[in-house]
Amino acid sequence: MAIFEINGGKKLKGELIPQGAKNEALQIISAVLLTPEKVTISNIPDIVDVNKLIDLLCELGVKVEKTGTEEYTFQADQVNVDYLNSEAFRKKGGGLRGSVMIIGPMLSRFGKGYISKPGGDKIGRRRLDTHFIGFQALGAKFIYDSQSEFYKVEAQNLKGCYMLLDEASVTGTANIVMAAVMAKGTTTIYNAACEPYLQQLCRMLNSMGAKITGVGSNLLTIEGVEYLTGCKHRLLPDMIEVGSFIGLAAMTQSEITIKNVGYEHLGIIPQTFARLGIAMERRGDDIFIPSQEVYEIDTFIDGSILTISDAIWPGFTPDLLSIILVVATQARGSVLIHQKMFESRLFFVDKLIDMGAQIILCDPHRATIIGLGRKQKLRAISMASPDIRAGVALLIAALSAEGKSTIFNINQIDRGYQHIDTRLQALGADIVRKP
Repeated sequence: MAIFEINGGKKLKGELIPQGAKNEALQIISAVLLTPEKVTISNIPDIVDVNKLIDLLCELGVKVEKTGTEEYTFQADQVNVDYLNSEAFRKKGGGLRGSVMIIGPMLSRFGKGYISKPGGDKIGRRRLDTHFIGFQALGAKFIYDSQSEFYKVEAQNLKGCYMLLDEASVTGTANIVMAAVMAKGTTTIYNAACEPYLQQLCRMLNSMGAKITGVGSNLLTIEGVEYLTGCKHRLLPDMIEVGSFIGLAAMTQSEITIKNVGYEHLGIIPQTFARLGIAMERRGDDIFIPSQEVYEIDTFIDGSILTISDAIWPGFTPDLLSIILVVATQARGSVLIHQKMFESRLFFVDKLIDMGAQIILCDPHRATIIGLGRKQKLRAISMASPDIRAGVALLIAALSAEGKSTIFNINQIDRGYQHIDTRLQALGADIVRKP
């Protein structure tokens, strides 16, 4: 298993271009199963999770061709539906959280969608109920084999309906939308997720001939169509990478320009980092972060300690709370981080405490960070990456720490961040990947 060795404490300088959005890619690539025609997708990130999904589609019989550095064409005109019953499919599908996204399009076009209980981050429970309740509302039969942990949904004819989702799940909404686009009649989804990834999926489907209205709101109306055509689609820049790079610049006192960020799709991400005292300047579609010796955490108007918590869009994304937390350790002031969605996502803070950070883990969902204002730098240690986002948070901590840190289990980081070591090396980071 590969590791990163990092000699920290170095100021970085230069430009970074964010990769294509990982979470959007998993939905968009799955959507190619909805049509037998050719679909071209560009700005696809070269990361483990996306590559695994592409490999899974190849095994299903989808014709995949890499036509550029970050561009692929997909043609699902000879899908082998029988592959869903194979042991190979169970193994491949179970190794990837994003594999759940193929169920909706397979159910819509072929009348059946199967998947093993998907893997992914160890960040707490990530239930799939919303997906399957939505499929059932459209008329699908749901079968779950608890022995093999294998999920099945089948339907001869899906029919549109009204549904109120029990939670505004992004992947759940996307899966239901893909199932509903060719159902007979009209489907109305209330309490739908409205993240930029979901908006992008709806725009892509509409370009293929779907009839989806309400895009960007939590009330989607889908008028079923009989056929979808091919299309061309470009993924947004990854807003999680943008936030990660803002945090990296602040922690390492670096002068960094993040290019082509898709600013209008970032929501409150820039404002949230600004509340930690991080200076940044929007320059067209770029963000410039100057080198800062000190940044000071804001308070609420009445002077009480700032709380930063995750929320459904347009609230602050849970994927950046780990970055916010680590950046706060070297700020001046205190902040309460409230991770509402996943009960195991804050457990990586023990590594930061070992590095010298002042953190009180109140419970599985809340941590109080007492910023040291750089009076005491973090110290280098050896640690393992527990999940994608915590892994990058620890990488940022290591880059700011004095001495040599080692990060194990970096496959977790590779699942979501494209060539992160070589990109950081170009800015002057002392980071080496070792087998």
